[in-house]
Amino acid sequence: MLLLVIISSLAFVSAKECDTEVDHHKLLLSLNRRLLSSLETQGGRPNPSVHLALRLSSHHNLAMENNHLNSLKTKLHNDLQSSLSNSQAVTGLLALYTLALKSSCFDLSTVSFSVQGRIETLLMHLKQQMEQEKDHMAYSAGPLTNYYQYSLGVLALCVSSVRVNNHVTNKLIHAAQHEDFRHGDSESVDTYAMAGMALQCVKNAGFHVHSVTGLNAALAKIKQKLLASRKSGGHIGNEFSTGLAVQALLAMGSPETEYTPALEAMRTSVRCNVYHNPMAMSQVLPALNKKSYLTVKHKQCLSEDDSLVLEPKDPVVELDTETTVNLTVEVVTFTNKIVPYYVDVPKGSTLLEALGILRDKTDGFTFETESSLWGPFLSVVNGEQARQSDRRYWSLSSNGNALTEGASDFKIKKAQKITIQNKSY
Repeated sequence: MLLLVIISSLAFVSAKECDTEVDHHKLLLSLNRRLLSSLETQGGRPNPSVHLALRLSSHHNLAMENNHLNSLKTKLHNDLQSSLSNSQAVTGLLALYTLALKSSCFDLSTVSFSVQGRIETLLMHLKQQMEQEKDHMAYSAGPLTNYYQYSLGVLALCVSSVRVNNHVTNKLIHAAQHEDFRHGDSESVDTYAMAGMALQCVKNAGFHVHSVTGLNAALAKIKQKLLASRKSGGHIGNEFSTGLAVQALLAMGSPETEYTPALEAMRTSVRCNVYHNPMAMSQVLPALNKKSYLTVKHKQCLSEDDSLVLEPKDPVVELDTETTVNLTVEVVTFTNKIVPYYVDVPKGSTLLEALGILRDKTDGFTFETESSLWGPFLSVVNGEQARQSDRRYWSLSSNGNALTEGASDFKIKKAQKITIQNKSY
């Protein structure tokens, strides 16, 4: 299962000095270039969220975007073909693929998959995934994947002008009204945001729903939850949920006063280099352009600016291996058993590198990762699984403070305790 909101994804941040003098236009261009540059260094499958953000920008490098589109239509398409053939739930990834193709004004009717000898279009497969998600709720507390992916599926069908089954929509309305959008112990701002965009699209399209009053109540509840999640610094939820939250508020027609502080908070985070994970940048960039994923519905690929060029890359800074710091890694199992480990690692190591050093130096500590659009995330620690398909995840915290995005860029600069805990959502 593709989990698009991953607390344990190994990709945290290392802030640099903030350049407060950069104006908004230059800031957007800088973020746009950085996201474009990520296409050159991406590993594994191409990221449809990155493509979507680049296509919603005002400035383009059409040649690079076209190359990425071709990668989506081959590499990602083949991965999805394999997953569908193996009856795997890929609602979120299929929906993002749909949005990415539509953002390039690609004819979706020409995209198809062959599964068990039957050839059906991308949109038909997405509709079928949504039916499976809905049917799963008849005997489970939630959809087959999660409400974030469920919302993405509704949104992708809606912006593609495909009428969404009112039973499918009603499940999302009901979940919003009953505050079912949670991840672990916390409410998921990302899920509320995605559900808000999906249901707003349904409302705008005039699709049949069981109750218009219920739809409006769900949208009101979502907006209330987003506004209640605003922090004193302006972010909504945290730095990495603010992009989607602002997109949702824009889509729902909120007055500027409700999201302007969040826009400024994101600008500050961009200046401080908080968003250097491509997935994070891909959710922030549309919001800073005051666009949402609903914009894809009416996008026209005409007379586009093709002026975006990449700047020379910064030189690679070698890791200082002369100085080491002590790291305590505390593993908390599903049964709440606590197992501590101690290791010295080079100062400046990422947490992912540090875990690798711990594994190499310590008997009894092992870990495995799985890939996602956010980067690698922990799936197995000491043989104990916390896979997405089990609705479990490994939560990471440093000195008791949760890592909001993970650790492949989180730097170990001083002695500290990292807690890895098996949690459910």
